[in-house]
This record gives sequence, structure tokens and C-alpha cells, in this order.
Amino acid sequence: MSEVVTQLSESLFSTFQSETFVLLNTVDLESGGPTSSAISWIYAVDHSTLRLALDHRSRLVDNIKANHCVTVTVFGKNTIYAINGKADVVQDPLADVPFKMCCFDVHIEAVRNALFYGAQLASPPEYAKVYDQRAADMLDAQVFSAMKKA
Repeated sequence: MSEVVTQLSESLFSTFQSETFVLLNTVDLESGGPTSSAISWIYAVDHSTLRLALDHRSRLVDNIKANHCVTVTVFGKNTIYAINGKADVVQDPLADVPFKMCCFDVHIEAVRNALFYGAQLASPPEYAKVYDQRAADMLDAQVFSAMKKA
């Protein structure tokens, strides 16, 4: 059995230094079942901690506060990674943003290749913001700045 990796590789750390989107998997507060949502306000504080911000209107906030276990699924270079960890509130509400948000740190417990055997990711998925690009850029800058101060 291979040794469990508990920190981000240099490549993954680099991925989390610029805007990327991930799937945030939590345990649903009401059903107790798994949930998965795409988010993009996430970055690596260091090789063992991810920081993310969520709109308070999202069910994810209550899910994480009730059960700290999360998995962040990220599309890396040639593969998909599942990053397991425990999330703790860093700041609630997050200061200096235009609406109520909660900021969490995910303390990484394991980083695993989640792509099936014999496969390689040909290209990572891309997304486009379909609202005012200038407003999106301004909001992203506010949120990431606030997260780094939290």
C-alpha cells in the first residue's frame, strides 16, 4: 500500500495560486448524504492548507459548520485530485466584501489521484463567467483580497 500524501505538490500548489475552479464535496446537513458544488474562491495558503470563501446563502456553509469533513476535487495537470481535509471557520462574516460570506481553512489530510487507472486528463475543463466581466473581476479581487487578510 502506498504512503498517504498529506501536502500539495509544487504543481498543485501552483494551480491554487491563480483562479481555478474545484468541486467542493460536503456532507449535507439535512440528508446526511454527499453533496458536490463548483466553487472558484479558493487558494492555497501553504502546502497543507486551502482557504475558501462561500456565500452565506449557500447550503455549503451550514454543511461545513455541522460536519467539518470536506473533499476538494481539482483538475490538475493530466489528472484529477481528491484533497481530503477538515474545514474550520477563519472569519465569519468575511470582512470587506459586498455581501455576507464565510471564510474557511481546509487542513489537508490526504491528496489522492482520483482518475481511474489507465486514463490521463487530456485537458482541464474551462469555464466562462457569463455576467459583466468587469464586475466579476472586481468582485473576485475584493473576495481574494479579503481572504488573504482573514
